[in-house]
Amino acid sequence: MILKKEVLNAQEKWGGGVVKIGSLKDKTTECESFTNEFLKNLYSFDYGPVLFKPTKCEIEQFRPTQPKALSYFIAGENRACDEDKGFALQPWTKVRFENSNLILEENRAIAMGNYYFTDLSGNEAKVEYTFGYKLIAGELKIDLHHSSFPYTINNVV
Repeated sequence: MILKKEVLNAQEKWGGGVVKIGSLKDKTTECESFTNEFLKNLYSFDYGPVLFKPTKCEIEQFRPTQPKALSYFIAGENRACDEDKGFALQPWTKVRFENSNLILEENRAIAMGNYYFTDLSGNEAKVEYTFGYKLIAGELKIDLHHSSFPYTINNVV
C-alpha cells in the first residue's frame, strides 16, 4: 500500500526539482541535463503512457512525450512546442503543495489540490493540480499530471 508520506515526498522532490531548474537557467547545458533527469526520475515516460496537461499551454495542450514535457519546462532553441516559454525557468524560489485529498492504493496514488509557486519577489501563483502516481520498482512515478489556473468569473454585460 502506498503511504501518504510517500506521496508527500514525491511532491517535495517535484517542487524542489522545479526550483532547481530555475536556478540553472543561465547554465543551458546543465539545466537541460538536470531537467531530463528530473523527467526521467519523476515521470513514467519510460514505462508507458503519461497523461500530461500543463497549465500554460493553448495550442498543444497535451504533452505525452518526454521531449514535449522538456519543452514545457525549459523551452530552448530546439523546443518541441513553439508556444513554450520555459515554465520552470521563472525562476521559482519555492513550490508548496496543499492537497485537497489523496487516493492511496496498492500500486497507485492520486493527489488533487492546489500548489503555489513563489517567485523572487515573494509573490505566490496559485495553480490547481491532479497528479497520478504509479509505483514502479519501489518509486512513485507520475503518469498523470493535470494543472490549470483557478476559475474566475468574468463580468459579462
